[in-house]
Amino acid sequence: MPRFHLLEIEDQPWCPTIVRDGSTDYLRFVIEKSRPYAAIVPELRRAIERMESARIVDLCSGGAGPWPGLLDDLAREDGPSPTVTLTDLYPNLGAFERTRRIGGGRVDYRAAAVDAANVPDDLAGFRTLFSSFHHFRPERAVNVLRNAVARRQPIGVFEATQRSPIAVLAMLLTPLAVLLVTPFIRPFRWWRLAITYVIPIIPLVVVFDGIVSCLRTYTPDELLGLTAALDGSGYEWQTGQVPIQGSPIPVPYLIGLPPAQGFRQSRRPTR
Repeated sequence: MPRFHLLEIEDQPWCPTIVRDGSTDYLRFVIEKSRPYAAIVPELRRAIERMESARIVDLCSGGAGPWPGLLDDLAREDGPSPTVTLTDLYPNLGAFERTRRIGGGRVDYRAAAVDAANVPDDLAGFRTLFSSFHHFRPERAVNVLRNAVARRQPIGVFEATQRSPIAVLAMLLTPLAVLLVTPFIRPFRWWRLAITYVIPIIPLVVVFDGIVSCLRTYTPDELLGLTAALDGSGYEWQTGQVPIQGSPIPVPYLIGLPPAQGFRQSRRPTR
């Protein structure tokens, strides 16, 4: 399928905060329960072992993404135990604070807006983007990578969507999923019930943005192609896609490390 960079509602500055937070809270809940990113723990561990610091700076965190579940997975493997700083251009502070509380001292957050293409110098560490890199047009995506390279910071991009007919069809089921799981999302919010069941704004936004996300998602080869604009940086890039047990939709990823920490540029085959 060709890539279409269509509009996602929650990306827009005019999107009401409660709609954006309601959507990202749902996505965080689903990621926590389905844990698609558990499949990429070995790739994350290999990258972390090559880092000079065990700090992770999570960009475009939305509702806090797959943390702290991934931290639990990483803690079960040998190697350094990382800490995570959550950031976003539109921070969901309620979700960030909840994740900090349950993170056992391993998670903190930046309350101020953070642009993934212009990360403050004091936020040093392995930059990660989960379910968010597809939000950027190619030129903007290159700028996100370029900013990491300019600061000599490792970076990892991971997606739970795929640009394929089966992924788009699966997204058509999300309104039903939103209706079923909303009462179990914590912290409980009356406004979330109102814009889910009385006026079904969140189900409509989630299905619309979900389909657009699939159509925006970069393939592994396209991800590696974005790094061509960074030739001469000395960075070493690895890309591929990791299958998820029980799911037809794998996790595409791109990891870039500075040369002292790196691996040979490669496209890892699907396992």
